[in-house]
Amino acid sequence: MRSREYDLDFRDRAGRIRAWGLALLVVAGVLWTWCAVLLVTPYSADRHPDDKYPDDCESRLFTVRGTANEGIQSGDHCANERDWPEIVTLLGLSLPVSLTGAALFTTGSLRRRLSAHAEAMRELDRIADAREQREAAEGS
Repeated sequence: MRSREYDLDFRDRAGRIRAWGLALLVVAGVLWTWCAVLLVTPYSADRHPDDKYPDDCESRLFTVRGTANEGIQSGDHCANERDWPEIVTLLGLSLPVSLTGAALFTTGSLRRRLSAHAEAMRELDRIADAREQREAAEGS
């Protein structure tokens, strides 16, 4: 009975580890989505505070020397509104989160599968022992 209780506790811990991994993968997915939104969506930039007519800016990803990349020295405020360091920071933050999440999810899944395999092996051993005992009893 002790091994069964230990195995159930082992599976419960494995489930918690897997859930933490999944939660971290979701957080990484949110960071990747945020980064994609910053790269793909057009935006507007104010020339000064409370600007009634802000500049319309192209997305950072789909522009070729357009409004998003010219810079303030050419009279364009778009390049300063949505900087590359912010996007790169999001990707940098998502890297350890996603690696940790993948490691935890894999570890939790593997532990559950190993526990199920060990239980199946114990069950097969029990069946084999019962068969041997029955054959020994019939042979006597």
